[in-house]
Amino acid sequence: MTNVYSLDGLLVFGLLLVCTCAYVRKVPRLRAWLLGEPRGLWGLFYKAAVIGTRLHVAVAISCVLMAFYVLVVK
Repeated sequence: MTNVYSLDGLLVFGLLLVCTCAYVRKVPRLRAWLLGEPRGLWGLFYKAAVIGTRLHVAVAISCVLMAFYVLVVK
């Protein structure tokens, strides 16, 4: 169980946010509804989706390393 108030919990939360927003960006109906406006609070989700799609290799490697850390090391 990770805690959001610790650094590793914050990293897990950030990775999950980026991965979820990148997935939502690939679904046409959800993309228009959730990621239509790149400003304000919804802009945070838009920017996370852009990071997830442009840096998909780095995000995937980070997810694997974080999973290894949470399951084995911690």
